[in-house]
Amino acid sequence: MAETTYREAVRAAIDDAMSADERVFLMGEDVGHYGGCYAVSMGLLEKFGEQRIIDTPLSESTFTGAGIGAALNGMRPIVEIMTVNFSLLALDQIMNNAATLLHMSGGQFNVPLVIRMATGGGKQLGAQHSHSLEGWFAHIPGLKILTPATVQDAYDMVGLALQDPDPVLIFENALLYNAKGELDLDAIPLEIGKAKVEKEGKDVTILTYGISVFKALEAAESLAKEGIDAEVIDLRSLRPLDDETIMASIAKTHKVVIVDEGWKSGSLSAEIMARINEQAFYELDAPMSRVCTAEVPLPYAKHLEDAALPQADKIVEAAIKTVGVS
Repeated sequence: MAETTYREAVRAAIDDAMSADERVFLMGEDVGHYGGCYAVSMGLLEKFGEQRIIDTPLSESTFTGAGIGAALNGMRPIVEIMTVNFSLLALDQIMNNAATLLHMSGGQFNVPLVIRMATGGGKQLGAQHSHSLEGWFAHIPGLKILTPATVQDAYDMVGLALQDPDPVLIFENALLYNAKGELDLDAIPLEIGKAKVEKEGKDVTILTYGISVFKALEAAESLAKEGIDAEVIDLRSLRPLDDETIMASIAKTHKVVIVDEGWKSGSLSAEIMARINEQAFYELDAPMSRVCTAEVPLPYAKHLEDAALPQADKIVEAAIKTVGVS
């Protein structure tokens, strides 16, 4: 086990996968000579060459479609889309082709495609580079949606996605690339569809994913000073969701706060609330609360951007209100 950065963990996972399986290749904008927009693929071109580290034109629909075609023909492509906002330019390929071909072919054709992209705000990149749309993609049957928060998951989820016979989208929060953590290359990965209890507690459940996991843990420390013992759960996988872990936690704490960097209307948080309502309503001792991004295009100004995004103090406020209601 060694300390490394989130960025280096993703790079190591791609490197290891390409070394182990010649069918694996990486394609996307600036992934080769430039080393990736977020420097994730730095050095891989020199090691694997232009046949396997492929710089693409600035056309997300085109190179995502090429990835789908390669996957249908037995390859194991990793497609990097620079930012989640640009994934909308490839939405037709992702939704109408990658997600549907297995079903439209009567189970004859799997699409073992991995798509990685940066998500989230907080870097003052403006409204066209800062949104969190992973909840949108979690709406689509036929896809699996992963949101690694930790260095370990940043490494493990690349391998898990490549082993899956169906399309997997990995959303990497851009603010996490410099984050450091422990990486155990011998650890058994926690499978797709399983949440992880990052901190156990008895008074309120905080459900979240991605960078908000660390904001929730910070909030939990503040709540402890108020005598509130919060349980923090990293969802890890947004589709499929781990209903079992969610409902088990609520059966213990009887109160819940959901933290979602997406917008509140029609959000992943709304879906989770609906599932809790359907499966664990009588376990609740208080109305559910949620902390989401403000219903605006993400501002550029730092103070406005911070105000728009979920933050630890907002989570603390929501948890205190939720616990105090009962």
